[in-house]
Amino acid sequence: MTTPPLFNCLSWSLDADGVATVLLDRGPANAVDRDMYIEIAALFSDPDRMGEVRSIVLGAKGRHFCAGNDLDEFATMTPDNGAERMWRVREAFFAIQDCPVPVIGAVHGSALGTGLAIAASCDLVVARPDARFGLPELTVGVMGGAAHLARLATQPVVRRMYFTGEPVDARQLADWGGGVFLYDGEDLIGEAQRLARRAASFSPTAVRLAKQILNRIETMDLKPGYEFEQGFTVRMSGHPDSKEALKAFAEKRAADYLPRNPGWTIEV
Repeated sequence: MTTPPLFNCLSWSLDADGVATVLLDRGPANAVDRDMYIEIAALFSDPDRMGEVRSIVLGAKGRHFCAGNDLDEFATMTPDNGAERMWRVREAFFAIQDCPVPVIGAVHGSALGTGLAIAASCDLVVARPDARFGLPELTVGVMGGAAHLARLATQPVVRRMYFTGEPVDARQLADWGGGVFLYDGEDLIGEAQRLARRAASFSPTAVRLAKQILNRIETMDLKPGYEFEQGFTVRMSGHPDSKEALKAFAEKRAADYLPRNPGWTIEV
């Protein structure tokens, strides 16, 4: 497939298993400007514009995953134009987080500021041990990113990284209990694709439903969250894919799932 003209800062491909690979592609360091935020929001809010997508790998071309926001745009930000710009930023991050299919981040080089937030918006992050994560916001006179880092690390780690502005490598972040999965092999994107292909192997209806459920319960307490999940166990028991999964597991064979049913959402 060729990249649609809409996407000048992203490149993508879609394989036969429904795994899309999306790469940040704005050299030299994938610094994100307003137009790139718009492209990210457009692609991840509607991934099926690429085809029948079942999971996504989000990586990057070049030496770095994303070295941050385009600082030239920060230099021209004022209280008058800042609100619209920040809305664009939020829309991009939230589109990744709320993407209807699982998104696996593949991080190499630097993921700083906006780059860290993009990675933390993914469902999980696979990173090279020497990949660097950081929040240099105070260094450049802005705010943001702490709430996203809190998806990967505890508050003491968040505050250390925020108040020092010092990046840490993925190995150190993992040692501090950070939620990154280290991969020291040659093919980082291939490892992320392996995980994405595993997610894509399950019922496409169930996976999209599960993505909505996980996003909803992330901020819920244990008891109401579990009750919410259980309700969809009951509901999913009425879908043929549920019984097919059980039968295939018992028979030790690959399941034969139905095409995705777009009517199965948590809102119905």
